[in-house]
Amino acid sequence: MDISKAPNPRKLQLCRTYFLTGFAFLPFVWAINVCWFFNEALRKPPFPEQSQIKRYVLYSAIGTLIWLIILINWIIIFQTNRADWGATADYMSFIIPLGSA
Repeated sequence: MDISKAPNPRKLQLCRTYFLTGFAFLPFVWAINVCWFFNEALRKPPFPEQSQIKRYVLYSAIGTLIWLIILINWIIIFQTNRADWGATADYMSFIIPLGSA
């Protein structure tokens, strides 16, 4: 998507929409928001909507990092304790590995 041709109020609206959509447990949308609007928020010459876009980009980056930390912790905990949890872990798994390490 090429946002460089969009007017600044439209950029702000789009950035805000992606930020709010991320609250629906979609941290990937926050990551996209950071990637698309990073240059608009931090590298472009100042314009009236830039401070709000910068705030949404910053909060999206923080939200993405928090979700990433939570996800990595869950993966580590699940993978290290899967064999000990028995049938409960098997119900949470799509692929049930044979044996234990």
